[in-house]
Amino acid sequence: MSSFILAIDQGTTSTRAIVFDANYQVQGVSQQEFPQHFPRSGWVEHDPEDIWRTVLETVRFALANASLAISDIAGIGITNQRETTILWDRASGEPIHNAIVWQDRRTADVCAELKAAGAEPQLTEKTGLLLDPYFSGTKIAWILDHVSGARERAERGELAFGTVDSFLLWRLTGGKVHATDATNASRSLLFNIRTGEWDDELLTLLRVPRSILPEVKDSSADFGVTDPGVVGAAIRIAGIAGDQHAAALGQACFRPGMLKSTYGTGCFALLNTGTDLVQSQNRLLTTIAYRLDGKTTYALEGSIFVAGAAIQWLRDGLHLLDRADQSGPMAEAADPHQNVYLVPAFTGLGAPWWDAEARGALFGLTRGTGPNEFVRAALESVCYQTRDLLDAMRRDWTQAGETVLRVDGGMVASDWTMQRLADILDAPVDRPVVLETTALGAAWLAGRQVGVWPAEEGFAASWRLNQTFLPDMAADVREAKLAGWRDAVRRTLTR
Repeated sequence: MSSFILAIDQGTTSTRAIVFDANYQVQGVSQQEFPQHFPRSGWVEHDPEDIWRTVLETVRFALANASLAISDIAGIGITNQRETTILWDRASGEPIHNAIVWQDRRTADVCAELKAAGAEPQLTEKTGLLLDPYFSGTKIAWILDHVSGARERAERGELAFGTVDSFLLWRLTGGKVHATDATNASRSLLFNIRTGEWDDELLTLLRVPRSILPEVKDSSADFGVTDPGVVGAAIRIAGIAGDQHAAALGQACFRPGMLKSTYGTGCFALLNTGTDLVQSQNRLLTTIAYRLDGKTTYALEGSIFVAGAAIQWLRDGLHLLDRADQSGPMAEAADPHQNVYLVPAFTGLGAPWWDAEARGALFGLTRGTGPNEFVRAALESVCYQTRDLLDAMRRDWTQAGETVLRVDGGMVASDWTMQRLADILDAPVDRPVVLETTALGAAWLAGRQVGVWPAEEGFAASWRLNQTFLPDMAADVREAKLAGWRDAVRRTLTR
């Protein structure tokens, strides 16, 4: 039997395919960016065909880099940008509208109306989420209401809904499988995380027909096989998880109290709370960390909408740097006497503020402020937002104890950023050897299911530390910086 696992990591700005061997080593990798579409202020869309094209191409190139054929793969794991919403025709497989991306804020008014009607407490009790445009439910209703004839077609069972994982699964299996996993379902505003099922009361509240929903499976499960006409061979698809959940798995955060934070386009911190479903009192999310063998493990999650996207903005929008990897040296060269704060609310503020109407702002500018200070402010904004999340988690779940944060994602390659993160958190930050933990988590789910890789304990033993960053900032300096950040956020909030 083959021992190679293929991970498809479909993200917000790019798609990656990575081939791992039996020892969790990368044998082949390919990555492609794809276009972002911004039809109006606060709206973000993707063309699902761009997503599909980059998946097929990166899979082909990753296999070529590994000198393997698709028939050499024992199993496929899929991880995906969560909440991004696609509806397609069941007969043709064609999307009926562009994908509405998780960052999109077009349904803010709908969420506000539902809140005013008193719907949020019931919804939060069942889903662990808040009424926010971030999640899939109101996006589904928007497409059904704004595409001619879509609602009627949905009621007749002609349409299918899915987050990106479901759409890819449908396409990879030649339209034979319409399914998702519990982590992705838990981000929809439609899934009861207590019962582990789609909830009829929530479907009625958000006006979503049950007929369009996928089957919900464990994160490590039999999701069918690829259509040989699509990829060239029938290969088992054996693992699916939303990107942040896959990253927690790739970081081997299996024990309650373990915390990971992923720094990609956004930043997402997950604290494993085990079988404890902790209802946040600090506007964090309660979510399903993963579901294995029918057993649900829960987590507290804090969501930051803009992390690496701030550096992208400085690079592509303001042209203050040419490459993201220049950000650390530029921040280090910034004037230490300037206190510039960026509140990156380009698409609203996430946890613990949840202000959909807030927009980005800069504070503390002087005539001497230049590119280095802008870059440092962008990197520090990620550190400050992580501190806000950590403080809220500690208030919600006192069992968290002393925190060691395991980090991953593109931004963690910067030593300067990770040191500043440890300084602002006043806590150790552990960077693993394998930074592509999101893909590794998806691969592990598949490898576990097909019998190539071990279960939780054996996989956790394979986790390797690259470097620990210890706090090295004077307490009075840290508190002054945090006070400046909190004042900047206060000035940015719209309520």
